[in-house]
Amino acid sequence: MAIKSLDDLFTHFLKDMYYAEKQVLRSLPGMIRKSETKELRQALEDHRDETEQQIENLEKVFEQMGMRARGVTCQAIDGIIEEAKEIMSEVEGGMTRDAGIIGAAQAVEHYEITRYGTLIAWAEKLGKKDAIQLLKANLAQEKAADAKLTKIAERVVNETAAA
Repeated sequence: MAIKSLDDLFTHFLKDMYYAEKQVLRSLPGMIRKSETKELRQALEDHRDETEQQIENLEKVFEQMGMRARGVTCQAIDGIIEEAKEIMSEVEGGMTRDAGIIGAAQAVEHYEITRYGTLIAWAEKLGKKDAIQLLKANLAQEKAADAKLTKIAERVVNETAAA
């Protein structure tokens, strides 16, 4: 598809995020299994449920646009997830691995936060009022997940990993 307008770009980024969220959903079980801290496991499990809801929200946006939900390969998220897999396999375990998992998970969250912020701004310009609320819900969840990961790192993981 040639991208000729802001609407086309919006659609492309929406497909990018649909792909990204599905890839994140597939990667979370491995991160959960490798996590040693109860708090980190719980945060990742909670975010797995949120990611399922985010995918549903994106599907609703596609439906509003009269389109079938489908993604386009997102090399950025693929790279971030690949890096997370490397960290989980290379770091022997304990709090150091949990620190790496948090860092990798936050890289995912930050990517998603930037994309949702962009999609919201474009949806506002394009008058996609119904989409804005769904995208804002996803953005709020991503920001909350990032904040939760920061708290876990600061309260539990980093101090122990540094010892």
